[in-house]
Parts: sequence; C-alpha cells; structure tokens
Amino acid sequence: MTRLRGGTRSAVMTGAVACAAMALIAGCEGLDTSGSAPESGAAAPAPDGRSVSPLRNPDGTKPGLAPVASETDEATARKLIESLRTKGRGPQTGYDRDEFGYAWMDTADNVPLARNGCDTRNDLLQRDGQSLRFRSGSDCVVIAMTLRDPYTGTTIQWRKQDASEVQIDHVVPLSYSWQMGSSRWSEDKREQLANDPLNLIPAEGRANSAKGDSGPASWLPPNKQIRCAYVVRFAQVAAKYEMPVTAPDQRMMLKQCGG
Repeated sequence: MTRLRGGTRSAVMTGAVACAAMALIAGCEGLDTSGSAPESGAAAPAPDGRSVSPLRNPDGTKPGLAPVASETDEATARKLIESLRTKGRGPQTGYDRDEFGYAWMDTADNVPLARNGCDTRNDLLQRDGQSLRFRSGSDCVVIAMTLRDPYTGTTIQWRKQDASEVQIDHVVPLSYSWQMGSSRWSEDKREQLANDPLNLIPAEGRANSAKGDSGPASWLPPNKQIRCAYVVRFAQVAAKYEMPVTAPDQRMMLKQCGG
C-alpha cells in the first residue's frame, strides 16, 4: 500500500481470523433492546469526498467513516453483526492500559502501518486529517490539520497545542475487550488490538470522553447518519479478533442497520 506521507509500508493482516471476518465484510469467497440509543441531533456527515464506508475499508487503512447507505449494504452489515458470538461482560479486575503495550507504539505485530518509524497516533492523524502541517524537520509529527469528525459531523481545525480536542477512539474500547476476553489473550494480540487502524478513529475529544468504555447499547455517535457505519466497524473489529459482544450490544447494532 502507499504510505500516508510518501514511501511504502506493508499492511499485514491476521491469517485465518482476518480472512473469515473479511469474507462477511468485503464479499470474499465463502463467505428493541435493553439499552437505548442517545437521542442527539442528526448532524450530516461533512462532505469531504474522502471518507470511506467501513464495508469498503476492511483493513482500516482508508480515511473516515462514511454512511452505510444502501439496503444491500445494510443487509451485508446485519449478516456480519449476526455472525458475532454474544456473552455477558466479565469483571474488569486486573485491567490496565499498560496490558495493551505503551500508548501508540509503532512496533505492534501484524497490523497495517506498524514499524514505519511513526507512532500510531500520528499515523491516524495523517490517515484522516486534511491540510496537514508537520513539525519542522519531521514527516511524522502532525502539528495542525483539518478533521472532518464522523462522530459529530463537525469540522475541527486542530492544533497540537490543543491536543485533547481530537482524541483517537478505540472503537472497541480496550476495557470492554478486557471484560469480553482479552484478559486471557497474549500480550502481542492485545498490542495488536490497541494499535490496529481498523479499531481507531480520530474524533472530537468530548465525544470520545463521553463514550468511555461503552458498547453500542450504551453509546452511539451523536451523528445519526453514521451510526450503522460505526456499529459495522465495531463488528469488524470483534470479528477479526474473535471477540464476543454483549447481547444488548448486538441488538442495538442490528437496529442501527435496519434490523
């Protein structure tokens, strides 16, 4: 694939697990709820001309989160969501962010954009940002950009001195994954989840903070037009990592995609 700022970088996918997930997502060969959705205003997604539907972006290397618009795509989304296993959340005992490696490490194995000399956060800012400005002497560290935030449908003129205005959301929160089984994973697999672009979306800091470690039954993006796209991305991550979701989360995900 093409580097976000020139040169080349590899995109390594997890073998059989990734292939099985992608079959449902990208059409490869062989392949009401107990929670309630937030009732926020339906901000239209910014027409940046770049955002890609998650169904057209199975490895997470393309920018943004465009709406899932057609009935055919909604049916594909529901098939993916229905394929997920369900279970109740386990205890949070022992959870620590450090269990997933240090933040934004460039050395996680088997994820796109890794080991390119640029940390994960800056890789994601470059993937989704526009009008990028870099630190003097660097082709990695973003110090200013324009972000079309899919979660709120707003445009953010971001500067590094106000870093928290844009945060990188783990679509499947790390704490959620811990309660759904990642506490028993290898360290390498947890590092992969924490740095996989499939699981990462730059978004408005306030929206990300409001989400916390919620699943879709408890939190959905304020921008209603991308809610199906958001739950598809949640399902893509769960499928790739063979992670169950809660039954209320699955029901809410199906509801967002016409189920």
